[in-house]
Amino acid sequence: MCLCQARKIASTGDSTSYKSYTLGNFRNIEQISRLSEEQKFAIDVVARVLPFKTNNYVVNELIDWDNVPDDPVFLLNFPQQGMLLPRHFEQMAKLVRNKAAKNEITACANRIRLELNPHSAGQMEHNRPLLNGRILSGMQHKYKETVLCFPSQGQTCHAYCTFCFRWPQFIGVEELRFAMQEAEQLVQYLKVHPEVTDVILTGGDPLIMRTRAISSYLRKLISADLPHLKTIRIGTKTLSYWPQRYISDADADDLLLLFDEVAAAGKHLTIMAHFNAPQELETELVRNAICRIRSTGAQIRTQSPLLRHINDQPESWIAMWKRQVNLGCVPYYMFVVRDTGAHHYFGVPLARAWKIFRTAYRQVSGIARTVRGPSMSAMPGKVQVLGVSEVGGEKVFVLQMLQGRNPQWVARPFFAAFDGQATWLDELRPAFEEESFFFSKELAELQAGGPAVSALQ
Repeated sequence: MCLCQARKIASTGDSTSYKSYTLGNFRNIEQISRLSEEQKFAIDVVARVLPFKTNNYVVNELIDWDNVPDDPVFLLNFPQQGMLLPRHFEQMAKLVRNKAAKNEITACANRIRLELNPHSAGQMEHNRPLLNGRILSGMQHKYKETVLCFPSQGQTCHAYCTFCFRWPQFIGVEELRFAMQEAEQLVQYLKVHPEVTDVILTGGDPLIMRTRAISSYLRKLISADLPHLKTIRIGTKTLSYWPQRYISDADADDLLLLFDEVAAAGKHLTIMAHFNAPQELETELVRNAICRIRSTGAQIRTQSPLLRHINDQPESWIAMWKRQVNLGCVPYYMFVVRDTGAHHYFGVPLARAWKIFRTAYRQVSGIARTVRGPSMSAMPGKVQVLGVSEVGGEKVFVLQMLQGRNPQWVARPFFAAFDGQATWLDELRPAFEEESFFFSKELAELQAGGPAVSALQ
């Protein structure tokens, strides 16, 4: 299909209405009868701690129920026992079996959640910007040129990923949540920060918002006098979990016209699409949705963490990157799963992550090699594992920052002693018997509130 025909899809698109499943009604899913009582009990227990939500498109179109419980999309949506540590699972399971009062279950859930590193990489302590001496709770400013905005109406999703590092947004604990009530604060912040070139609307999922709601943010940004703002990005899982958002939802055409407005205003719009398994790219609906978005001039970049049990084989990534390129998307990031929530279940050792990346990378054409990874969004910045090598007789990880709290840290190679079991930057130690990494002293000053150079200064 050529892009000039893409807008015609709406009249023939699937008009199936959205139906959500949460813990309260997940047993109403017809296919759930295939699960054992033990499996259903585990879903019930884990979903008391980690958020659970799915929908009829995921259940009926994406999950291969003949491959459950090993199906990747099933594992992406339905909590499994191993997603809680054994002691945490038993604490909650005991309460559920005994039909404990709701307040007891909530108290236990919150105690467990606080042990799961709910805001990794200093999101809550070090990324929150100030305007006129006041903290803006609905924004993050970690890197000099990039600001994240969390529109309050977009702090949910069509379905929740079991690995999601933003799980604290969905559990109803306000002090753990980012949310911006109105766009004027964002505009005012950008006016006094001309170094910012990119704004990312994130969540949750901003594209769960009705067009009227998201337009209040986009139109504010493009109508304000912000010549330094070049790119607007929207992080979303809608292409995977509800492509009808761009085809047959009541305001789908209005959304595409809004995307047109952004392009007409001279701003580049990028949809940051999350695809975690090849089957998410195979339905006619997702193909048509991608065509419609691209017809507006918006670009689609794709990203995903590398997840044990889900996509920890090179073949998954080869299939995704090839299909994404074929559909006109740009492969962007392979992330290392963050050290939060069910990290122990999904985490892959960095050495293996690099092998998976390299194996997949060398089996796709150059046009798909826009992708970068494996990358850790850690406290100092986005740290990429460039490889494993031997230097001076010592086996080492070769690393670099793709982004850094101090821009001077970016693209400076550094070395860590090889550790075949390490899954995160904090588990690595400097190579060659060095006492610290080159950025460690400055980072410690930043964490202590000292004179470190950072994106926020």
